[in-house]
Amino acid sequence: MTAVSSTFDTDFFRSALGRFATGVTVVTGPDREHPGLAVGLTVSSFNSVSLSPPLVLWSLAKQSRSLPHFLHGSGYVIHVLGASQLALAKRFAWGEQAERFREHPLRTSPNGLPMLADPGCSAWFECRPYACHEAGDHIIFIGEVTHCERNAHQPLIYHAGDFDLTPSQD
Repeated sequence: MTAVSSTFDTDFFRSALGRFATGVTVVTGPDREHPGLAVGLTVSSFNSVSLSPPLVLWSLAKQSRSLPHFLHGSGYVIHVLGASQLALAKRFAWGEQAERFREHPLRTSPNGLPMLADPGCSAWFECRPYACHEAGDHIIFIGEVTHCERNAHQPLIYHAGDFDLTPSQD
């Protein structure tokens, strides 16, 4: 196997990072400008941080129009998407914010945050803000998990710049 040059630019770096398979999440929270409405987006930069206290992290580009809602919000819900939720992942990745929730049911988390009512999620984590850190062109959000649920749905996987729809071999 031949190694590819270590001299790289942003596109090469992104391609190299894409070799690491990740799960796909949708993060939702309250819309600060329109009370009673929600904001949400697809995120693949989700990870665990600590079991005690229970902490998770995700990141968002500084140029994102959704940034103020999460940076100054009261909390958010991270939904780990199931393998059957590809359309949902795409809708929250590229659709206009106002269209992302159209005809998509919401429910309220235990602490009153907007969350997806889709039963196809593999897990969800309700978080209150714990810390934020600037890191290059992104903000890293660390959330303290206040509630979570899980089920047996296979997760949706993102790898090498695309969604992996290969069925698992259980």
